[in-house]
Amino acid sequence: MTDIFVNLPTSDLDRAKAFYTALGASLKPEFTDDNAACVVWDEHIYFMVLTREFFSTFTDKQVADPATTALVSTAFSRTSREEVDRVVEAGLAAGGAEPREAQDYGFMYSRDLDDPDGNSLSFLYMDPVAAEQGPEAYLAEQGQQA
Repeated sequence: MTDIFVNLPTSDLDRAKAFYTALGASLKPEFTDDNAACVVWDEHIYFMVLTREFFSTFTDKQVADPATTALVSTAFSRTSREEVDRVVEAGLAAGGAEPREAQDYGFMYSRDLDDPDGNSLSFLYMDPVAAEQGPEAYLAEQGQQA
């Protein structure tokens, strides 16, 4: 079993904690202090949201500004298109931004959400047939061509 920890820099830790809990994540208090917040998505996926100063102690490289530089986008699957819309709307209400329009490919629906610092997230729903067998199988089931 593998746990995934994604480290993200923030310029405002309290704002970041409020944003991620508004999306439905929780905080793990044992690993949350004035420098960092452990954001729990599920039992194996965590964000460590770190103050920019603390984040810089983990690398000798320059820390990019997520408001101007995209380095990674973390994508989360959801159980329905409605759940994608719900979580993105919650993120917008909590200070996030939607940098582009929703992407609807028929078999997959996704929306992007930047947190208040500019860190990129995506939320997507994929039809179960497409998720298991690929988009071509979904399109064939729908009587369409890829």
